[in-house]
Parts: sequence; C-alpha cells; structure tokens
Amino acid sequence: MTALRTERLVLRRWRDCDLAPWAAMNADPEVREHLGDLLTREESDASVARFQAEFDARGYGWWAVEVRATGGFVGFAGLDVVDDGLPFTGVEIGWRLARPAWGRGYATEAALRVLAHGFDALGLPEVLAVTTATNHRSQAVMRRIGMTRVPEYDFDDPAAPEGPLRPNVVYRTGRSAPR
Repeated sequence: MTALRTERLVLRRWRDCDLAPWAAMNADPEVREHLGDLLTREESDASVARFQAEFDARGYGWWAVEVRATGGFVGFAGLDVVDDGLPFTGVEIGWRLARPAWGRGYATEAALRVLAHGFDALGLPEVLAVTTATNHRSQAVMRRIGMTRVPEYDFDDPAAPEGPLRPNVVYRTGRSAPR
C-alpha cells in the first residue's frame, strides 16, 4: 500500500498506536454527531481491522491521517465502495477528523490528495460523497474539492432512525472537473 503525502499530511496504513486515538474519536459525541451511535473500543478496533482487510482486497480504502510535523494521528480519509442498498453505485470519498484537527484545512487537503489518487492511480471516472443533510461542514469540504450536489441521488438512509441522520445528500465529481 502506498502512503499518500501532502504538504502537511501523510495518509498511511493504520498502526496499532492509532487504535486508542481512533477509539477516542468514535466515543466523541461531536465527532459522531452525523454518524450515529458512539462506538465501544471493541467496535472501533473492529472497524480498523475491516478497513485494513478491505484495503488489502481492493488496493484502496481508508488511510489513517497523520500530521507530518508531529507524526500525530488525526483521523482518516479515503475511498470506499458505495454501500449496497443505496439508490446508486460507485466509489465514495470520505474523511473523519478528531475535533482538535477541525478548522485547519486538513479534511480538504486530505480529500484533494485522495481524489487525485482515485483519478490518476486508480483510473476512477467519478467519485461520490455522501453525508447527512445537516452535516454542513462536510458539504463545505465537498464543494471546496470541486464536487457538485446531485439532488436526484439524495435519499433517506433506511439504516438510520427517524430524525436528522436519515436524510442524506450526495455530491459527485469526475476526472475532468476543475479543482
């Protein structure tokens, strides 16, 4: 697996030392606000094992994100196959950062690097992004990286309970879109 680098970040394979800060992120109600229930340490660790297995099987997935200057883990970014049962198919981009990393431009920086990898190295023709209709911070990142909302793809997540997590919006960008 190739590590991806930006001016300030390294997107790399997960390490055992990432498990505790990842679990802390997954136990943080503000980080999980648009994602659903908080995760236990066991659930959080299991998610990393899944990320690694999917990456090994496909050659892409969720990279751990660290700050180059400190080597500190701050979250994840990457690509994943759109979940079964949604009204569209394809590959989606995503990111999640610890609260102390918010507002520093890391999500945009990581996402731009992931998009470049998806288009240049993987040859993807298009990348999608999905979030809750109320997750305005992620939607702002989607716009900053050149994605456009596709209202006809918006959907209610059948796995989410009634409430603000159910309505989801979809953005997309193609290889030739300006960034």
